Amino acid sequence: MKSSQLAALIAFAALAAAGPAAAQQNYPERTVTIVAPAAPGGLYSIFARLVGNRLEQRLGKSFIVENRPGASSIIGITSVTRSAPNGYTLMIANSTGMAGNVTLFKSLPYDPVADLAPIALIARIPEVLVVNAALPVHNIADLVKLAKGTPGGLSFGSAGAGTSQHLSAELLKSRLGIDMTHIPYKGMQPAINDLAGGHIQVMFSNIALASAMLRAGKIRPLGVTTKQRLEALPDVAPLTEVGVKDFDATSWFMLVAPAKTPREIIERLYAEFHGIAEDAAVRQEFNKLGLVLVSSPPPDELRRFVQSEIVRQGELVRKAGLAGSE
Repeated sequence: MKSSQLAALIAFAALAAAGPAAAQQNYPERTVTIVAPAAPGGLYSIFARLVGNRLEQRLGKSFIVENRPGASSIIGITSVTRSAPNGYTLMIANSTGMAGNVTLFKSLPYDPVADLAPIALIARIPEVLVVNAALPVHNIADLVKLAKGTPGGLSFGSAGAGTSQHLSAELLKSRLGIDMTHIPYKGMQPAINDLAGGHIQVMFSNIALASAMLRAGKIRPLGVTTKQRLEALPDVAPLTEVGVKDFDATSWFMLVAPAKTPREIIERLYAEFHGIAEDAAVRQEFNKLGLVLVSSPPPDELRRFVQSEIVRQGELVRKAGLAGSE
């Protein structure tokens, strides 16, 4: 082989090797899709767009949100696990899809640990325990008294079997020693509408959805699921302070990518979220939605966090008698 040909081959090989690395350094070079495995219009979609807007500002490329709802997040999550691991398909995942589903479903078309790469834990999603305002219930003791004195028990609503609201209520039943009947709905909005209308008596709700009806006086808060008071509901005490011992049911949002996404891209996105978490304006936006912005552990630690959440939420699902029910 002539020396000129050898030199050309070496140069080509060097360019080929440098290509992927250069692309990762310049990431993103085109529009990035953020999958939200939920229907448009709810907290999930609002949150995903907020995250996308902040990433656009920091990285200078478009981040679009694509809603892929259905089957307790399974449709959206599965589509992401089958996407090219190049950083151009990301997903906002929640604790149900990443942890609760593992025990809730007999089988899943994805493994949240093996098929997804965690990037950053973005926010925790507190919930508020609310009752219909016409009920003679102003505190936890009143709730226990009414539940035990009502033939057939009270009814509580949720966005569906196995959702965070359902599991929170099952944990509450266990802690208080009361019985309530679960009424699953196709989403949070119809559930809270029925609560305000008196068709059900109790439910857990995210703060953003409950706020308007709280202001209108149609529902009454009894406590929040966090260990501290929330800026969005400063007058509502944590449940652990008002008679519910050892109550930890806060869910979360996490940014993830398909497994085998280049580490350089994962670390780039993690670094951006570290900066976002320190932005006071972002924190204020999160507070308005009733979310708690968190400073995320690094991606390697997040994988262990997901594994621990699968165990924790699995225990809640089993205690509720829902293991393998879907």
